[in-house]
Amino acid sequence: MNVPYHGLWPVMLTAFDDEGALDMAGVDALTEFYIEQGASGLFAVCQSSEMYELSDEERLQLAQRVVERTAGRVPIVAVGTFGGPVAWQAQFIRRMSDTGVNGVVILPNQLVGAEAGEGPLQNALEQLIEATDSIELGLYECPQPFHRNLSPQLLEWAATTARFVYMKDTDRAPDRIQPKIQAVAGSGLRMFNAATISALPSLQMGVAGVSPIAANYYPELFTWLCAHHVDEPAKAEQLQHRLASLDAAVRLKYPQSAKRFLHRRGVPISSRCRVAEHDFDGYDDLLLTSLIVQVDEAKADLGL
Repeated sequence: MNVPYHGLWPVMLTAFDDEGALDMAGVDALTEFYIEQGASGLFAVCQSSEMYELSDEERLQLAQRVVERTAGRVPIVAVGTFGGPVAWQAQFIRRMSDTGVNGVVILPNQLVGAEAGEGPLQNALEQLIEATDSIELGLYECPQPFHRNLSPQLLEWAATTARFVYMKDTDRAPDRIQPKIQAVAGSGLRMFNAATISALPSLQMGVAGVSPIAANYYPELFTWLCAHHVDEPAKAEQLQHRLASLDAAVRLKYPQSAKRFLHRRGVPISSRCRVAEHDFDGYDDLLLTSLIVQVDEAKADLGL
């Protein structure tokens, strides 16, 4: 294992052309944008990437393109489990690893049903570990198709295997996050908070970093928060309140709104999505304009 994962890890959008095909030039532009704005790593092929709307080959092509464009500048993880028998999922994990990503992320909700306890889930994880050699793995509490949060006990077990390096937590509340942080403390399993509202409290409690969807609008603000929450506590607190106040707006018609927002920021991608698309009217565009103004004000206050 190299440098432990830390800081901002955006959950990458996927660029599509007007016909709905993968737009690799747009993927390149997104990759550069995230890195230029200070991302410490990238989570490709995730829910924000519209992973469930991609074929297996497209998932592999997308991950490989991000790897090629990144050229080792930051580490990359990508989801590698999409249902079916555990043996089949292990095979796809190996295929995803062959694209060059640094780690392959497991979705617990793809291994067992919603009613299953953590015993069967741990058994499935053990089978995947045994079937995937030394591939570094991750865990993501993906909300779709159903939301399964992991217990501190399961995370402690995962940490002891020395195979897991990334965990995207979606429990959101500090009182639920803290026991998980304690469970993996001192291990190679690095925990990332998905929730903007609790970003600063979780960093203060010891998460390695953040992976919020709002980083698909203004990643540089999260980069600053991760880097300066200790040495600039007053500014960090002020920024946290700003981020929290903006969070409801970023969820409106997401991820299409994020693509539209980034296009206005100069990233050459369309707003085309494979998930449900929405009509945007003057009201929606006024909201995006307000977001841009508020982000610019926040950046000015931070000297960015």
